[in-house]
Amino acid sequence: MRFRVRRRRPPVELREQVLEEMALLRERTPDVNGSVACTVDGLQIACDLEGDRGEQAAALSAALLAMSRRMLTMTGRGALEETLISGTAGFVAFYAAGPTIVLTVLAGPGANVGLLRLEGRKTAAGVAAVAARKH
Repeated sequence: MRFRVRRRRPPVELREQVLEEMALLRERTPDVNGSVACTVDGLQIACDLEGDRGEQAAALSAALLAMSRRMLTMTGRGALEETLISGTAGFVAFYAAGPTIVLTVLAGPGANVGLLRLEGRKTAAGVAAVAARKH
């Protein structure tokens, strides 16, 4: 007999407020072309990506966050601030948004990485504050 694991969906109010934070990020950072927020176990909270890649991006984001935190702990480098991946077609940045949420931000090629890092951290802090108010 196989059991299906039912995943709880985040409250609609949380999703809407996180999407507002994501919209502000796009306004402040023109090179950003998408983002996704998920729980540390990979459950999508809010998605601002084109297409239907949100669930997959959420799962990968949670895995990368866990791996990044583990590497920092193992090497004694402190708490995670961000993980930045640079590719030939742009950037993907991952931020811990408090203890339970991962914020993943996509930016195009030639993006101002300094602005991306600054605004990504600001948005992650905003998402963390929204989550803290909901719990």
